[in-house]
Amino acid sequence: MSNLSIFLGCVAPHRYPGIEMASRRIMSKLGVELDELEGASCCPAPGVFRSFDQSTWLALASRNITLSEELGDDILTICNGCFGSLSDANHILKHNETLKDEVNEKLKEVGYNFKGTQNIRHIVEYLFKEYGINKIKELVENPLTNLRVGVHYGCHLIKPTDERGFGSQDDVTFFDELVDATGAESIDYENKMMCCGAGGGARTAVLDLSLQMTDAKLEVLDKEGVDCIIDACPFCHLQYDVGQLEVNKKFGKNYKIPVLHYSQLLGLAFGFTPEELGIDKNFVDCSALIEKLNKKKNAVKAEA
Repeated sequence: MSNLSIFLGCVAPHRYPGIEMASRRIMSKLGVELDELEGASCCPAPGVFRSFDQSTWLALASRNITLSEELGDDILTICNGCFGSLSDANHILKHNETLKDEVNEKLKEVGYNFKGTQNIRHIVEYLFKEYGINKIKELVENPLTNLRVGVHYGCHLIKPTDERGFGSQDDVTFFDELVDATGAESIDYENKMMCCGAGGGARTAVLDLSLQMTDAKLEVLDKEGVDCIIDACPFCHLQYDVGQLEVNKKFGKNYKIPVLHYSQLLGLAFGFTPEELGIDKNFVDCSALIEKLNKKKNAVKAEA
């Protein structure tokens, strides 16, 4: 059994505990033991902290990384922002001895030391690279056929491209392949790689503009007739879920598109119930999606 340290971040445990539930369940199903990162703090948010004070950002991020170094684990993130912040800080400090020394001077004051021995993994990146599509397919007990999905990659998962190693954003397909492995269909759609609208402090600082960006994506996905949006980031999840209701109110729209984190979609394919995955706790009603999946499951049972 593999061991990873799970880094929960801020949004999932406080706003979407279902994402945490689902992530723990699917990783257990895959034989991965998740160690707790006792004392972990905010990653901190890359679009804000790093922009204003790189030194403090590096110190805060590296302290989180040292907690995993002490356990001898790589960190598993379930959030694009956490992945971006921790991965970028880890990369910088591993390749810049001067900054590493400066950070360790600060960390020494609180009893930590950054060594640069571990790596930062994102749950979808880890699943794709360490398990692969075929292994995922083998474990699917409830194929999600006839489900049309709009995949949202998000920004920090694939950028900067030279560090992430997936190539140009115009060429990436790994997330789509992971969705297709569940039996669902990941569709191509206009503005697929566009930001959800929440990042870089936009949701807090310029909410109206933030919601306009979200509306632009929701409009396309609604016209495509997707059954749900699949993301890999609790903050993107928040923007499409809570933000969808805000868009409806502000712009007079009537979007009703369920939003799932990939761990929840995979959990459904692995045979877990929507309740076990926290899908029923979303702000956008997911009952129509759940009903469609149940009808399909009952039809398969009847044929058997």
